[in-house]
Amino acid sequence: MSSVLRPPASGQDPTTAGHYRPVSSYLAIAPPVSVVIPAMNEAENLPYVFKTLPDWIHEVVLVDGNSTDGTVEVARDLWPGVRVVAQDGRGKGDALITGFEACTGDIIVMVDADGSADGNEIVSYVSALVSGADFAKGSRFANGGGTDDMTFVRKLGNWALCTVVNRKFGARYTDLCYGYNAFWRHCLDKIDLDCTGFEVETLMNIRVVKAGLKVQEIPSHEYLRIHGTSNLRAVRDGLRVLRVILGERSNRRELRRRSHHSPMLDSVRGEVS
Repeated sequence: MSSVLRPPASGQDPTTAGHYRPVSSYLAIAPPVSVVIPAMNEAENLPYVFKTLPDWIHEVVLVDGNSTDGTVEVARDLWPGVRVVAQDGRGKGDALITGFEACTGDIIVMVDADGSADGNEIVSYVSALVSGADFAKGSRFANGGGTDDMTFVRKLGNWALCTVVNRKFGARYTDLCYGYNAFWRHCLDKIDLDCTGFEVETLMNIRVVKAGLKVQEIPSHEYLRIHGTSNLRAVRDGLRVLRVILGERSNRRELRRRSHHSPMLDSVRGEVS
C-alpha cells in the first residue's frame, strides 16, 4: 500500500515529490483515488453530487443505467474528464460491479448519485485506508454520524439485519445497509461480488469480514435525496438483504482461529465498533 506523504516544501516541483496529490494543507497522498457513481436519471442531483467531490481525486466513473433525462450530458458538463460506462444489466449491485471493473485507481470510493452523500467526507475514508485499513465502511450510527433519510421502520430493519450479521459472522458493525464506502482495489479479489440489487453493500460487508480484511468504520451523515424518488423498497429489498445474509455461510470458527494468529484480525474487531 502507498503511504501518506507530506506536501513538498514551498517552491519544490511536485513531480519530484513522489507524485503526491494534496488533500489539505497538511496531508497528501500518493495512491490514485477513483470515485464510482451509479446513476439512472439523476441529472437534477448530479450538480449537488459533483460540487462536493474533492479536486484531488484521480477519476470519476459514472455508471449510467440507460438514463433518459440527460444524466450523461450533465455529468460531462460538470466534470469534463468523467469516465462514463454504460450498464448492460440492471440493479445497483450490477452497476457498482461494472464501475469497479472500469476503475484505474488504487483506491475505490462508492458514492450515491442522489445527493445524500457529502463528497467532503472522502478525505476521512481515504485517510483510514492509507493509515492501514483495507476497507473503510461508512456508518450513519457511529459516533459523529447521522441520517436525515431513514424512517423508523428502515432504522429498525437496518438494526435487526446488522445484529444478525454481527452475531453470525463475528462483526461489530453499527450500520449495514449504507452505500458510502471505500476500499483498496485488492479487496475485490477476495470478496467476489455476485449480486445485482441493493443487497450489494451487505454482501460486501459480510465478505470483507469473512476474508479477514481490516475494516474501519467512518462516521458519515446521510442527507435527504434532493430530487426524484428512490428505487429502494424497504420490505422488498430488506427481504433480499436477509436472503443474502442467510445464504452466506458463517466462518466464525475460521475467524477465531485467525484471531489467535493474525494481529490484523484483532485490529478488525477492535476498529469495527
